[in-house]
Amino acid sequence: MGSIEASELPLAKTSRHTGLMCRSIKTLRPPMTPEVHDEDIRAAALQYVRKISGFRAPAAHNQEVFDAAVEAVAAATAELLDGLQVRGLPAR
Repeated sequence: MGSIEASELPLAKTSRHTGLMCRSIKTLRPPMTPEVHDEDIRAAALQYVRKISGFRAPAAHNQEVFDAAVEAVAAATAELLDGLQVRGLPAR
């Protein structure tokens, strides 16, 4: 599969408009969520990968790539949260 630039992707509409996008992944940044644990990050990553892939539990032949995607999303999420600077809060 070739790589796709973000500018090439169509704009997604939210569930308010079409019912297609998942909106139940909670905000993990302070002050919305004062304490974020690795389990919170992994749960959000798992929910995201499930939604994008369309699999709640992938078949055995897709398990490895599914798990790798969850780990990659969790790592990117942790990096994002560690780098965010929220006004009024000290940097982490």
